[in-house]
Amino acid sequence: MKYLKLFAIALMCMLLPAIGIVFYKYQTSMKYNKLKPVKLRNGDIIFQTSMSGQSKAIQLATHSPYSHCGIVYQQGGEWYVFEAVQPVTVTPLAKWVKRGKDAHYVVKRLKDADQVLTAEVQQQMLREGNKMRGKNYDLHFEWSDKRIYCSELVWKLYDRSAHVQVGELQQLKDFDLSHAAVQAKMIQRYGKHLPLNEPVISPAAIYNSPMLVTVEEG
Repeated sequence: MKYLKLFAIALMCMLLPAIGIVFYKYQTSMKYNKLKPVKLRNGDIIFQTSMSGQSKAIQLATHSPYSHCGIVYQQGGEWYVFEAVQPVTVTPLAKWVKRGKDAHYVVKRLKDADQVLTAEVQQQMLREGNKMRGKNYDLHFEWSDKRIYCSELVWKLYDRSAHVQVGELQQLKDFDLSHAAVQAKMIQRYGKHLPLNEPVISPAAIYNSPMLVTVEEG
């Protein structure tokens, strides 16, 4: 009986990590299942806290937890996120959500989307997006089309397709550059010559735009 108890304890010790992993995956799955694709519309903007190496610096500089964004659209009955990573690409929505911190996301939409995001505008947005697909991610946040970063992609697609400027353009010097983590990332990217006057659009500026309304969160 004594050895049987010891065996049972040893077995539980072996199984607990596996049970924990299964439970975590179940929680993540349940969290994603809260997302109801029937509520989504082509052109919705989705936000998350990225797990990338630069995410923390972006959060500190913009005073926002959201460091990555993309545009949601449906194709062949499935939902995708058009996003600027490396390179600019299309990612299945489920994969995109799970990739963010704690699988947390927020979906926002133009308040007047019914009038602005017509079928014609949505098609134009896809055409403009395809021009940028495959381009490299812009680590220097330059305001050109040579390389593209996430919020730049969203802003330019709305501007060029719907003639709507979602979020206020800023300059690099407008952000909070005081934190050591931000300064370290800036030196890593630019050295001693910081392009402080470079136009920049941040995920936070788009997220906080009064033109948008939250339609889904999980």
